[in-house]
Amino acid sequence: MTPMPKLSGAAFIAAMRQKVEAMLSQVAEAVNEAPDGHIIAGSEEKVRDLFGTLRQQAFETALQMRIDAAQAAFSPSKGSRDRKEPSQ
Repeated sequence: MTPMPKLSGAAFIAAMRQKVEAMLSQVAEAVNEAPDGHIIAGSEEKVRDLFGTLRQQAFETALQMRIDAAQAAFSPSKGSRDRKEPSQ
């Protein structure tokens, strides 16, 4: 079995950048919305959930990019139009 091609780190970062920035904006919002004197208790669960969602999205994106790289590198056999018909 030939090894699968690796995904590009730079391409992965580019694909995830918008999601990371949006999530970090939501973290800032959660911390800002927490009541004074209870910032940790008021935002910790929301921030944990945001990072959990981002972790899942990052893993899924990386896996899909690696699969896509493997499919792009795959050279399918020629179709039936290129095959000779058996003589009868």
